[in-house]
Amino acid sequence: MAKTVLIVDDYAYIRHALGSVFKREADFEVCGEAVNGREAIAKAQELHPDLIVLDLSMPVMNGLEAARELKQLMPTVPLIMYSAFGGGFVEQHARLIGISEVVSKSQPPALLISKARSLYRDAA
Repeated sequence: MAKTVLIVDDYAYIRHALGSVFKREADFEVCGEAVNGREAIAKAQELHPDLIVLDLSMPVMNGLEAARELKQLMPTVPLIMYSAFGGGFVEQHARLIGISEVVSKSQPPALLISKARSLYRDAA
């Protein structure tokens, strides 16, 4: 059974590109998209995704703030931060909140898929 993915990014181009990447994989299915952290929380409660991929820098509510609330509401759902902003501080802060993986937008999309799959292998 395919794992459902919620994609959260304020740029439509990124959401579309990530959606295309996940849709090419038989073991993933995109269940929805959100443009900011507040919308991500509402969509996650509605759609119950198996995985949430979210950007860091977004209007209304950024990815770290959203991740904090998402982990309280859905503690078992893995979160991947997919962001142009990285570095040790961001990654450390993200992990403290409960984000499972941090992937830079400058890295190949295949790495994102690989990290997503590893979250389920590690949990099995």
